[in-house]
Amino acid sequence: MQRRSFLPALLALLVVHAGWAQAPATPAKKWTPEPEIAAFVARDKENPPPKGAILFIGSSSIRLWKDVDKDFPEHRVINRGFGSSMISDCVQVADQIAIPYEPRAIFFYAGGNDINANKTPETVAADFRAFVEKVHAKLPATEIHFISSGPNPKRWAQIEKIRALNALVEQYCKATPHLHYIDVHSKMLGPDGQPKQGIYRDDQLHMNPEGYKIWVQVLRPLLPPPDKTSAASN
Repeated sequence: MQRRSFLPALLALLVVHAGWAQAPATPAKKWTPEPEIAAFVARDKENPPPKGAILFIGSSSIRLWKDVDKDFPEHRVINRGFGSSMISDCVQVADQIAIPYEPRAIFFYAGGNDINANKTPETVAADFRAFVEKVHAKLPATEIHFISSGPNPKRWAQIEKIRALNALVEQYCKATPHLHYIDVHSKMLGPDGQPKQGIYRDDQLHMNPEGYKIWVQVLRPLLPPPDKTSAASN
């Protein structure tokens, strides 16, 4: 009797864990460069970023991190955050604002906009897998760090989907070479399990300087050792 009841439960558990890997990524679309991407490309032609730097790429939380170079002055960093972006957008522009830089490490933050657009956690996780595979096809040794999707108050109603996405990506990172999961999510919660007060802008979506201080504390030990070249920001 126990054996008959246990087997269906085990099969269901395996399906849940395997399902995200089988979920289709967002279908590729013909990418029309947005003004931000076009500006990056134009700037890169005029002043090519240094090879082997640390790339920060993703959605508005990266774009609004204006002091990332000052927060990590011992490193050469490149900020390529662009507003309202989804992970599928990052896949599309990787050939323009990621792979050409040949970064030795990528710190990636996106996914919240995807969930807000009613994509399932499984599809969003599959999109991140597509980004990783695209980058590693050209740069197999580049370390890619996924910064966990944060618990912002404005989208608190989506928190279970956000946590499901984080769990799927964490599982993928643990099983994949040169891939790392960074938990900032739990650091942004108070003792009551709610988003910390005083770390978000008035929109209750994007972080203020106090929020970025949390990120700096978590990320700093995970950055590669500084190289001998003077830090530079693009």
